[in-house]
Formats: sequence, C-alpha cells, structure tokens
Amino acid sequence: MAVQKNNSGANGVRSGRGADFGAGRSAMSARSGRLDRGGAGMRTTVPGRPAGSKKRKLSKKKRAMYRRRRIVALLIVLVGLALIGTCVYSLGRGIGAINTLIHHDDIYAISRDAVPTPKKVSSVKDCTAKDVSLELSSKSQSVGVGGSLDFTATIVYEGSSSCLVDGSDAGRVLTITSGNDTIYRSDLCAADSRMLLMAKGDKDTQTLTWNTDANGSLAECTDEDTWARVNAGTYVAQLSLKDHPKVTSDKVVFTVE
Repeated sequence: MAVQKNNSGANGVRSGRGADFGAGRSAMSARSGRLDRGGAGMRTTVPGRPAGSKKRKLSKKKRAMYRRRRIVALLIVLVGLALIGTCVYSLGRGIGAINTLIHHDDIYAISRDAVPTPKKVSSVKDCTAKDVSLELSSKSQSVGVGGSLDFTATIVYEGSSSCLVDGSDAGRVLTITSGNDTIYRSDLCAADSRMLLMAKGDKDTQTLTWNTDANGSLAECTDEDTWARVNAGTYVAQLSLKDHPKVTSDKVVFTVE
C-alpha cells in the first residue's frame, strides 16, 4: 500500500507539471493567434512616407500664392532679358558712333561722280542762244589776296515762246581768267541742275561768290580747301552757258591786291 501511495504521488506530480505545460502552450497559442489576427489587419507602410499619411491638398489661398510667385519670377526674368537687350543695343550704337567719328573724313568726302543728265519731264523745249542773254557785275572792283568777291549773275529771257534753261553753277558758268590762263571755273565740281522755265519778261538773278582761289589747272573736282590762292594781279570774269558756249556776258575786270 505504501508503494502505491508513492507511485500515486509521483504520478500526481507529473500530472501537475503536464497540466502546467499544457496551460503554458495554450496561452502561447492564444497569444500567437492574437498576433496572427493582428498581423492580418496591419497596414502596409510606404518607404519615405509616415505610416497613415495622405497626399496633401493645397488650399485655394496657397495655390493663388504660389501662382503669384511664379508670375513674379517670370516677370523678373523678362525684365532681366529686356535690360540685357537694351545694353547690347546701346553698346552697338556706341560702337557705330565711334566708327562714324573715326571715318568721318571718308564718309563726308566730296563725291567724284558726275551728276547724271536730268530727264525731261515736259514737252517744253530747251532755250537756244536766241532765247536768252547773260549779264554779270561785281560788287567791288578789287579784293584782297585770300578774300572773297561777290558777283551778280543774271539770265534774261529774250525769246518768243517758253523754254527751259539750266541756271545752276554748272549750267550758267562763271569763268575767271588772267591773260590767256583760265584761273577758275564754277562748273569744275558737279552741281544739281536748276531748270528754269523762261517766258516773256522773265529774269533770273543769282549771287556768285569767288574765294580768290584757283582750280583752272585741275582735271577733276577736289576739296576746295586744297585749292591754291591766287596772287595779286588783274583778273577778268565772264558768264557763259555750258550748252551754248557762244552765249556770254560782258567781261568784268577787277584786281586782287
């Protein structure tokens, strides 16, 4: 009987330990079940975004503010481009002005090209030697070396029907001579034509100024500032028509002192 009690006691101890172990496993299974059920309901997170966060929506006020900032930035860029363009344009104008100043003499040099013959624009005939006469007078009978002398040149109409005559310095020519030498001619340099319609009673009067210089030995027009001054002596002035050389004025004698 004593042996049976001991065995029963031992069996009782083993039974108790087995119950405790089984209870522990049940508890762990229960917790594991809750974890499994909890895991099934867990929310997946996106890397770089806090869990549970949503895409932010901007309010109308903030959208308007950002829109204004973009407009202001665009305006700043446009103003900057405009300023750059203005600076480039001004720089170009400055370089052009400097270049013009440097080449001033070349730009404003006297043209050597002959003036083309003017085209007739009407059926009016040109004046002949019988239609006009020339008159010449001087303001003074003497002039100093290096001075200037004014002449009065007049074209007088004497025809019976209207006609055209060139009254420019190249068409109505002032010639100054000394002995057999031609000292000065007003038609050496080309001049724009000055066509005059002459009729009965018409008279054209112009003032011509001679600067006591000489161009008679030149074959073509040059700058008047390079022409030599004449020496003291007696000179003769006379008018003639370029198209009709035989039509001349009376001679005017004067002295350069």
